[in-house]
Amino acid sequence: MIPDRQRVPVLDVDATPLRVNELIDALDGLISTGTTRTVLGHNLHSITLFHSCADFRSLYDQSSIVLLDGAPVAMLWGLAHKRQLKPLGQGPMAYRLGSMDWIPALGGVKGLERVAVIGAGRAANTQAVARLRTIIPDATVDGMPGEGWDEALEMAVVEWLDRFRPQLVLLGLGMPLQETVLHRRLTQFPPAVYCAVGGAIEQVAGVQKLAPRWLGRLGLEWAWRLVLHPGRVAYRVFVEPWKLAGLLVRRHFQPSQTKGK
Repeated sequence: MIPDRQRVPVLDVDATPLRVNELIDALDGLISTGTTRTVLGHNLHSITLFHSCADFRSLYDQSSIVLLDGAPVAMLWGLAHKRQLKPLGQGPMAYRLGSMDWIPALGGVKGLERVAVIGAGRAANTQAVARLRTIIPDATVDGMPGEGWDEALEMAVVEWLDRFRPQLVLLGLGMPLQETVLHRRLTQFPPAVYCAVGGAIEQVAGVQKLAPRWLGRLGLEWAWRLVLHPGRVAYRVFVEPWKLAGLLVRRHFQPSQTKGK
C-alpha cells in the first residue's frame, strides 16, 4: 500500500514521505500490479521545473510516488507534519531519500526478476549493472548507456525495453532529460516501474564519488557537490532558489495565469 501524498508548504507541491524500508515495501506493491508506474523525487531543481513547465508538472502529478529527495524539501515538509514525526522519535531527514539511499536495498523487493539500467556512459553503465547483479542476485539485470542521447538512441531504448520486458527501470539521464523522456515515451514503454535516478548510475558504478550519507542527513550534500562540480552545481545553489522564489510569489498572486503554463 502506498501512503497518500502530503503537502510541502511554501514550495506548493505534494510528496510521498517514505523511509527506505517503506519504499521497498511500496515497490513490492507497484511491481505486483504489472502496470506502468513512476517513482520520482522532489528537490529544489525539480520544484522550479514543476512550477515553470506544464509537461514536467503533469508527469509529477500522475506519479505513483514522489520522494522527498532534497534536504530543504524534507525540512519544510517536517515543519508541517511534526505530529506525524513525534511518535516515531525521528526528524524529517529520516524521510529524505536520494536514489543512493534506496538503490542498495533493492535486494529486498520481493519477486524482482528483471531490472533495466538506462543512462551514463558505456563503462559506467556496465559497472553499475555488475554491481546491481550482486545487490539483486536473483534478478536478471541489463543496461543501455545514455551518453549522447538523441532521437535514434531513444527509439533504440524503446525497442530494447519492449524486448527485455523489465519489471523495474532505473532511468538516469539527469534532470530534466529523464523526466522529459518519461513524459514523451511512457505510453510507448512496456509496463514497469520507472524510477528517475539522476546521476545515481555513475554512483552505483563507483565512477562518481558519493557524498558521505551523514552529510545528507545534515542537509549539506549540496556543499559536497559544489566542491566536486562547481560549474554544474553553482547555478542550482546560488541562483535557482531565487528563481524558484519568484515563481512561487507569482503563483501565489496570479494562480489562474500560472496554473496552465
